[in-house]
Amino acid sequence: MNRKHFLSSFIATATMLPALKIFKNDFNGENSNVKVPPYLKSGDTIGITSPAGFITEAQVQPSILQMQSWGFNIKVGSTIGKRDFTYGGSDEERMADFQNMLDDPKINAIMCARGGYGFVRIIDKLDFTAFKRNPKWLIGFSDITVLHSHLAKNFGVASIHSKMCNSFPDDWTKAEPIQIETILSIKNALTGQELKYIAPINIYNRFGKANGLLIGGNLSIIETLAGSNSDLDTSGKILFVEDTGEYLYSLDRMFWNLKRSGKLKNLKGLIVGGFKVKPDDIGEEFGKTIYDIVLEKVKEYNYPISFDFPVGHQRNNFAYKCGTNHKFEVNENGSFLETL
Repeated sequence: MNRKHFLSSFIATATMLPALKIFKNDFNGENSNVKVPPYLKSGDTIGITSPAGFITEAQVQPSILQMQSWGFNIKVGSTIGKRDFTYGGSDEERMADFQNMLDDPKINAIMCARGGYGFVRIIDKLDFTAFKRNPKWLIGFSDITVLHSHLAKNFGVASIHSKMCNSFPDDWTKAEPIQIETILSIKNALTGQELKYIAPINIYNRFGKANGLLIGGNLSIIETLAGSNSDLDTSGKILFVEDTGEYLYSLDRMFWNLKRSGKLKNLKGLIVGGFKVKPDDIGEEFGKTIYDIVLEKVKEYNYPISFDFPVGHQRNNFAYKCGTNHKFEVNENGSFLETL
């Protein structure tokens, strides 16, 4: 798919939202208040850990230097540089490192170093007791969708869906504008700036307006979480999805899963991000595009839909605050999403 026409913009405000004062131990779904962790200020600490795939110490250095330039302190976790086949250490090592950062009161946010695969292997072993008392920003995407979904399902705590350490440019002075914008969007999200994103007109879009909590992430991960303690409740929400390296027939199956499980029925809006599709095998052509696949599943519903939004496994992958209220509008001028 051609994504070169994506547009993006940020609107920054100087007003910081207040730190979270009350946090209930139980989350009662969409009727509960959103719990927004305290926004970061200069001198706060971001922990870096690798709860999924492995990453080297050298690979995280650009992100460390950049986040330090923003005024933050960095604490590198014990999983950085570790490797257990495809993982950033054994299940026990990855769980312990993430748990330490959840429990450490001196850490104000946790950035996952990369995705890959592995978070689902440790999510049920983590103890969120300390986190519930003092929530902090948890950051990542792709496989980290497991974490975003788990927080939304169980605690109603906001989190940040964004690029991770492995996406920071090695040389900031030589980075493309879109790389700089997407990385700076992480800072904006962490510090409580207003976020606004714009996508150009797409002939398959469906016009409309909606306000609601933003949830979502990687489509294949969302599908695999169905029926688990991390399953997403999409009712009354704005859902965004993205994926990479999947055949069209696999994507069709995933969207059927969303439809048959009721996840598409009561949405406020649907945002379809980047989908890097694996070419069909010769003689096994599926015959439908991603647009066909989605529109077939939502034809009986009436809510705004935007395609090719700047989120996913691509350079124009901006930071989104999951679990917070957003305004979403699709019209003849394009698609617009902004924090409320």
